[in-house]
Amino acid sequence: MPQIHYLPDDRTIEIDDNDIILEASLRAGIPHTHICGGSARCSTCRVLIVEGLEFCSPRTSPEEDLAKKLHLEPEIRLACQTQVAGGKVILRRLAIDSEDLESFNDEIAGNLISAPVGQEKKIAILFADIRGFTAFAESLLPYDVIYILNRYFQKMGYAINRNGGMINNYMGDGFMALFGLENPDRAAEQAVRAGVEMLEELEKLNPYFETLYSHRLRIGIGIHCGLVVVGNLGAEQNQSVTAIGDAVNFASRIEAANKQVGTSLLISEETYQEIKDLAIVNQRVSVQIPGKSGEYPLYEVVGMPPLPIEIEDISEVEEKYYWQRFVKKLKRLIAAVRSWMRKIFGL
Repeated sequence: MPQIHYLPDDRTIEIDDNDIILEASLRAGIPHTHICGGSARCSTCRVLIVEGLEFCSPRTSPEEDLAKKLHLEPEIRLACQTQVAGGKVILRRLAIDSEDLESFNDEIAGNLISAPVGQEKKIAILFADIRGFTAFAESLLPYDVIYILNRYFQKMGYAINRNGGMINNYMGDGFMALFGLENPDRAAEQAVRAGVEMLEELEKLNPYFETLYSHRLRIGIGIHCGLVVVGNLGAEQNQSVTAIGDAVNFASRIEAANKQVGTSLLISEETYQEIKDLAIVNQRVSVQIPGKSGEYPLYEVVGMPPLPIEIEDISEVEEKYYWQRFVKKLKRLIAAVRSWMRKIFGL
């Protein structure tokens, strides 16, 4: 019967042929970190095969992809993907400390694979940043800077929330917003609509800033749709929802590309393909993205058509209109009666 000997525990367990290492570990009550839940989307369950590599199954396709990305040696294997058959394997777990032990002990009894700390989703990510704000802020008092930023974030937040998004991270005078956390079907459209409305809100806000500070704010917005891991990040008592992944970094780079192109709202090719029948595009540009090879097509969006009014909404509007007309006529009638009474009875 196949066996697994664990280091540093110095413990041996017997398993069935073709048992997966991670499942065998958890079934035997051996703490084994697996942040993604055992789906080859992280490397925290990896082990060093000290002896018996020949008894381990070949790497699966997901493990092979991760091994290439992290440049892992053949002896480093993902426990969630590796089966053992026909002999004894001696291994050492590579991610294990007191906090891992505490998390393991808190897992629900009977679950072989604990719930992942995050969930992989395809969402839309929006980055926004105020152009030249640092230089402008240096000429102001700190309280004025806070006042301006709060007014700006409030208006931008309205546009984000109206379109089903949420701002989850503020970075100085910039922020990141996420769309499609609950339902990804219209995430791209919602993000682009929010971006267009943000520019409209800023145009309304700028005359006020210009009167007070003789300055108009300009912003850059970048939007990308892609696969990310969404989860809670931060200390246990102060966690917030965030998104991690290459798609987030790409969206940030798209926002920065506005500077070199001289635009205000750029979206990726992936985003454009989802809203090309709706978006009003001014131009298509090809730019180099830092950290990536080659050029990437980006699209400048200058507008979106208004959302269609639902029949229910029309009924509500009509009902409100007729009620307002009734109230106005009633007020005129009451005023006429009072005037007549004053003339007749001298009231």
